[in-house]
Amino acid sequence: MTASAETPNSAVPPLTALLQAAFPQSVRDRHAQGGEETVIVRRQGMLDLFRFLRDDPRCAFDLMIDLTAVDHLPRTPRFEVVVHLKSLAHNHRLRVKIPIEEGQEEVDSISALWVAADWYERECFDMYGIRFAGHPDLRRLLLYPEFAGHPLRKDYDHRLQQPRVPLRAVRERHDYEMRVQYPEGVEKPRNPA
Repeated sequence: MTASAETPNSAVPPLTALLQAAFPQSVRDRHAQGGEETVIVRRQGMLDLFRFLRDDPRCAFDLMIDLTAVDHLPRTPRFEVVVHLKSLAHNHRLRVKIPIEEGQEEVDSISALWVAADWYERECFDMYGIRFAGHPDLRRLLLYPEFAGHPLRKDYDHRLQQPRVPLRAVRERHDYEMRVQYPEGVEKPRNPA
């Protein structure tokens, strides 16, 4: 049920009401299903909203549980970045969706707010081609750098022939006997026994 479809008597969940009051220009829409609140927010100002969700004691979202994207082709806006947050102090969850138009696949990185977002954003970039402005190391995570395209986009041609690349040397951390190999110049710790 969206905000526009709710009856005048239906109550706005407290967290959503707080966000609508604090960020009236950012919160575009809202809905709740199965006891989980969802807010749809604009890209502009999203970092301030996420910082508020983390730092304000009424919210206290200390965990970023998941970050992913959805491709709604042929619908517009085509993409959504979806972030799931959890507050341990208040034992509540929140889903935040950021709609993104095709051709403008970039949002601000939240990895400075929640370190866990780092690899989720890299995966989202790798699979959907959504860029995260301000990310410290935005590069492919699951696929090799020469891979052409983003395979979770609905218009990705699965018959596409990917470039072959020469095998790269792998720097092994362990040998087959599971003994740690130490880099040159690093001393092996002494066994206290």
